[in-house]
Amino acid sequence: MSDLIVATTGGAVRGEVTAHTGREVRRFLAVPYAAPPRGAGRFAPPRPHEPWTGVRDALAPGPSAPQPRRDAFGALDMSPYFGPGWVRGDDHLTVNVWAPRTADAGRAPHAAAPSPVMVFVHGGGFVAGSNGAALYDGAAFARDGVVLVTLNYRLGIAGFLDLPGAPGNRGLLDVVAALRWVRSNIAAFGGDPGNVTLFGQSAGATITAAVLATPSAAGLVRRAIVQSGSGLGAFSPEQAARVTRTAAAALGVAPTAAAFADVPDERLVEVVPELGGLDLRTAERADPLMGLSPFSLVLERQPAESRLADVDLLVGTNGEEGNLYLAPQGNFTTSTAQDVRSAAAAHGDADALVAAYGARHPAAGYGEVRSAILGDALFGAGSRRLAEAHGRAHVYEFVWRSPAVDGLLGAAHTVELPFVFDRLGLPALRGRRGLLGPAEPPASLAEEMHAAWVAFARTGDPGWPPFTRERRIRRFGDGGEGERNRRGDRDG
Repeated sequence: MSDLIVATTGGAVRGEVTAHTGREVRRFLAVPYAAPPRGAGRFAPPRPHEPWTGVRDALAPGPSAPQPRRDAFGALDMSPYFGPGWVRGDDHLTVNVWAPRTADAGRAPHAAAPSPVMVFVHGGGFVAGSNGAALYDGAAFARDGVVLVTLNYRLGIAGFLDLPGAPGNRGLLDVVAALRWVRSNIAAFGGDPGNVTLFGQSAGATITAAVLATPSAAGLVRRAIVQSGSGLGAFSPEQAARVTRTAAAALGVAPTAAAFADVPDERLVEVVPELGGLDLRTAERADPLMGLSPFSLVLERQPAESRLADVDLLVGTNGEEGNLYLAPQGNFTTSTAQDVRSAAAAHGDADALVAAYGARHPAAGYGEVRSAILGDALFGAGSRRLAEAHGRAHVYEFVWRSPAVDGLLGAAHTVELPFVFDRLGLPALRGRRGLLGPAEPPASLAEEMHAAWVAFARTGDPGWPPFTRERRIRRFGDGGEGERNRRGDRDG
């Protein structure tokens, strides 16, 4: 069998050869890992896909999970991150696979030493995104000897609304199902099923952290990378119940899986914006998403407070995460003392936090302090807690400042992704509205970060020691400092 036709548990798929910096890699798009979630199946656990006969072409992008438009980023074009939006089609629980091509094209890829495998979970606030986003092209990983898998999972109401009569966290169950598919099939693509690194960014990173605390995922992952996620990002059942009641009222149905099963996808998507702005604070918990999304994982215990899988872990954040939610919309320069106080109040004790951040950033303007509070609340505190709970994680911080949005974007949320995927040449990332801005981004930083991710997938060592109170974290994009000690970190 040609290395472009691969037999999977569902049937044979045909891929194609693409080139990346002079090397041939194989690409397979929209390969199903679970059955299409239709009707009541949207609120059921993922099921195996029906086998197909013959050879299924895996040459074109497939459908994506139902989702609303995500175009609220003002001066910034975020389409490379969110992808094409909702591409209609039931069969959207699929993976894309990029794999190295052996020197001898007539020899099966598994005849060579198997390659490390990386499985990526996209972000998008639990309501948007897909594996079809241009940022997530895996050719650079395959060029460097890694089998890269990107996956779709259910989003929004179908994926994460907590409903009586339905299993919780269905989007998380999809990710676990995709990992099981990888365990059963990736050797046929030349990958090592015993060396799988799960990595994700933003919501995908929070899901990755939850996988580490999910008993049913035991043994599926050897390593994990949490990029700008949180080990404290889950809603409590009480918080989730508020979202469920509000969604049911907006749809005019009972708050049960049986009632929601009769609601078409279009209406489930239309109602998502109506759920924004809910006050999810309780006596015991703040809103871990600061009102940015009405959906998250729903857990009694946060991943960072649970028993974590014994895997190698790499975890980190960006230096100015909160800038993404302020600068493109024009809210960075117009932030006021009251805006700072409101952000602090959503995170905890407003008086104490305003005083602490003011002391830590004495020369900062209101926009910078507001961004710091947002970044810590959404990602920083939960990432640090996850690293501490794990005990021997490698920790990084990305600090290269994008000149986008007239120099205000900085080291914002998502800016590290083009460097990790070695995608600086993607045209939509450049120019006046591009994530990387009008100037030339440092190619050496992409080489450095991408190589660290590949090294971690191969060996569990990204090139610097695990984090302890005495050791340093790795800084990317600082112009040469490289590392700093823990005392330089912000406290959550």
